[in-house]
Amino acid sequence: MKKSVKTLVLLTISFLISSAADAQLKLPVVGNGIGGDIKKVIEDYPNRFINLMGEVKTLNEQSTDYFCNFKVNGAEETFVTRYSAKREGVVSWQALMITTEDFEEAKKKFKSLYNQVNNLSVSSGQKNFLLKADYKSPQEEMKFTSILFSLDPVEEAVKKLKVELSLQYQAPMEWKIKILVYDKEREDDERGKATEE
Repeated sequence: MKKSVKTLVLLTISFLISSAADAQLKLPVVGNGIGGDIKKVIEDYPNRFINLMGEVKTLNEQSTDYFCNFKVNGAEETFVTRYSAKREGVVSWQALMITTEDFEEAKKKFKSLYNQVNNLSVSSGQKNFLLKADYKSPQEEMKFTSILFSLDPVEEAVKKLKVELSLQYQAPMEWKIKILVYDKEREDDERGKATEE
């Protein structure tokens, strides 16, 4: 009788352990989202995204767009913009994540991308930072929603670096979600340089 109780207990324990191990294997795989790609972009920020630039996409009067030289998870299109003349050294990176006619689909994707970026640990130079922002729920009648992430802690070297998630309506019937990483020259309440002519 004692042997059968021990056997039953051992079988139960091994069943529980194998069930727990099996359940752990079914957890979502981290890294399937945009987080790793955002980290790669921010790590190249001190280099002005030079390592991300592929072939020229578009030549504009005051800027040049370059194809991004790596595939961004889930993106329809990605590119780096380098501004010329007075804005020497100012750059931006952009990923078009989805284009859809369905606002509800766009709203769900927007929330999903926010969850992947908010509190993401990134490094720039030798420092580690967290991307932080409060969530704003998109409203269909507003036609535009933007969340601006900042790096925490704030340091002079990355003070101008911004990560933005935007959802915008474009006629005739498209919703577009973009993730942007760029230099913000000054805060909205900060005055620019005064020059005499």
